[in-house]
Amino acid sequence: MGTVFSFDVAYGAGLRVPSAVEAAVASLHTVDAVFSTYRPDSQLSRLARGELGLADCDPRVAEVLGLCERARERTDGWFSTGYAGGLDPTGLVKGWAVERAARMIAEAGAYGVCVNGGGDIQLLGEPEPGRPWRVGVTDPLRPGALATVVESAGELAVATSGTAERGVHVLDPHTGRPPEGEAVSVTVVTRSLTDADAWATAAFAMGSRARRWLEDLPHAEAFAVTADGRGWRTPGFPAAVRTSNGLVGRAAADGRPAPGRPSGRG
Repeated sequence: MGTVFSFDVAYGAGLRVPSAVEAAVASLHTVDAVFSTYRPDSQLSRLARGELGLADCDPRVAEVLGLCERARERTDGWFSTGYAGGLDPTGLVKGWAVERAARMIAEAGAYGVCVNGGGDIQLLGEPEPGRPWRVGVTDPLRPGALATVVESAGELAVATSGTAERGVHVLDPHTGRPPEGEAVSVTVVTRSLTDADAWATAAFAMGSRARRWLEDLPHAEAFAVTADGRGWRTPGFPAAVRTSNGLVGRAAADGRPAPGRPSGRG
């Protein structure tokens, strides 16, 4: 998938957890081999060229394409796998793969799991009893700085889409051109990274339409940074956040800099 993955796992004496981490890593390699748009021999590439039928592919291909269709319907077409005439589910498949890996580890007995795939993060449980995860969201205008920090104890996903790491790579699926809007990054927070990844991609593609759509999206909140360094947030954006410029969100109670776990590279 052309990016870096990291695992932060907390567990007791459960002997199954290390094996589950190994299995989760293996699953990510398998997903890359099956879904890569850069490998001409991947099942996705062969499916796109008509060399394979969907029934001949790994069952996960049908699962992911079904999720992509659900995302297309949920976003009124702003999430698309085929706007350039090809077949490209990469706006969802990484989040799906990370969430799947995290749940594999949690089901083996880990009480705290953080899996970070290129800045898109799935959190489950706590890193230790009574202490929340703290996820730093990269400031797209200030390399090395954080725009905000999200705290969570429980099940939460954080996904960001923008131009900071890869430049303009999310396009308006209706025009094939860069989105029209002031946001340089959009971060979506919800329980499932499969959803958060697709919704952040769609919201960034929407440009100026994104804020209203995200405010109406149930069970999700969002935070955006605009080209002028200001930004906006949905009304329910997690209250336990710390912002770098004081213009959005609310300062965390302790007021200390957060080590965080960087997000916002998608």
